[in-house]
Amino acid sequence: MAQLDKLIDKLKESQEIIIESGKTPMLQSDAGMKAMLNQQLATPQIIALLQEIAPMSNKVLLAQKKQTRFEYSYGGKTVVILYSSQGENVTAKIAIPVYEEEVPADDPAVAAAPAAAPAAAASGGDPEVNALLRKMFQMGASDLHLTSNHKPLIRLHGDMQELGDNAIIPPARMQTLLSAIMPPHNVAQFEETHDTDFAHEIAGLARFRVNIFMDRFGMGAVFRQIPMEIVTAEKLGLSKEVLDLCFLSKGLVLVTGPTGSGKSTTLCGLVDFINRHRKDHIITIEDPIEFVHPRKNCLINQREVHVHTKSFANALRAALREDPDIVLVGEMRDLETISIAIETAETGHLVFGTLHTTTAASTVDRIIDQYPADRQPQIRTMLASSLKGVISQTLCKKNGGGRVAALEVLFVNSAVSNLIREGKIYQIPSVMQTAKNQGMTLLNESLFKYVVDKVVAPEEAYIKAIDKQGFLTLLKGRGITVNLTGLGD
Repeated sequence: MAQLDKLIDKLKESQEIIIESGKTPMLQSDAGMKAMLNQQLATPQIIALLQEIAPMSNKVLLAQKKQTRFEYSYGGKTVVILYSSQGENVTAKIAIPVYEEEVPADDPAVAAAPAAAPAAAASGGDPEVNALLRKMFQMGASDLHLTSNHKPLIRLHGDMQELGDNAIIPPARMQTLLSAIMPPHNVAQFEETHDTDFAHEIAGLARFRVNIFMDRFGMGAVFRQIPMEIVTAEKLGLSKEVLDLCFLSKGLVLVTGPTGSGKSTTLCGLVDFINRHRKDHIITIEDPIEFVHPRKNCLINQREVHVHTKSFANALRAALREDPDIVLVGEMRDLETISIAIETAETGHLVFGTLHTTTAASTVDRIIDQYPADRQPQIRTMLASSLKGVISQTLCKKNGGGRVAALEVLFVNSAVSNLIREGKIYQIPSVMQTAKNQGMTLLNESLFKYVVDKVVAPEEAYIKAIDKQGFLTLLKGRGITVNLTGLGD
């Protein structure tokens, strides 16, 4: 229910609601003017109230304080909203339209307004796209893909599958579907960059990480399902050595892997484990917030980039003044964020972060290579003392359906620390091979175990392997053959 619905519910024919900056909303009728609230509204409040019920294209005009007009339906009642501004002050007039009276064609408010969205999309009720999300959830899919001029597709057990019983979605209808769920700040961001990310929730069902984009067909979107139930570390099957990282008092722990490899789920399990076994203050910085953590033994403050803070770097700087014990950085995208994360780890905090790298050694290389050549010796020294562990993962299709994460796990002991300090990153895999008793695992070893246990097909494991020749050697040693027909290196 939109906040303005309470006022619109009181509106009758021949009456008008007038909302002006710095004044209380008024109801104008034949009997005169009557205050509807005991609160004066500032310009940003009025814009936010209107953006909650406006079609997407009108939301942009509202934010820009440009004159516009749109219709809105609530409780079987349709109203017309006329919005105008003068300097920093804005005025909104809401009335039930009288269609017998023609509006002049040269009215600038009409000329500036796009066609009104269908009532189902603008009514403030259940957005139409939720029906597709429910269908995706019931089928057990991980992602819903919407592309203009295409039928909806889902990703089921790693494979793309068309929803054949759904119609092709034209660009205009796609805009209506997606605009109904976009928060105001994401509307403005999309208009500027043609890309935006946010979280969408269907109460009692699931949360979804949403990316809306523009391509040659028009608007499109990808919805990634985030289960409402927190995934525990025990359910993920994380080893004792990995869970021991949760009891560190300081240091940097990285969870890495390609997009869609389950990094967020693993981090969720680690944060939940800390929440159950420590009594500390956790700050998470995410874009967007995915898993929502209830308070158990820890106080958890979850901040969303572009909503609660300007950037990862800004939030990380602020975190140092917010008395945290543990900080989670949803994505270490740039040099500034990486630098502050390492400094935070060095100053007595436990920092968890993610990178889009595929192996533990390449993760260390990626961090060092972010820095100019003259600063790399210094950062190697800092990283050698602050980095405590790297969990690199990739998702594999399971035999019989579903997916499972293959992990490469690095713990930074004295030998690894020395290699990082001396710039001999290429020797890290050799140390990992000889330190299996400490819980270290190479990706090939994890994949090989899944093949031997018949959890994953040899061909699937080969596709996901980074060192493919080494993996084939492992398989050959056990007499396992791989049908490489159609597979490339």
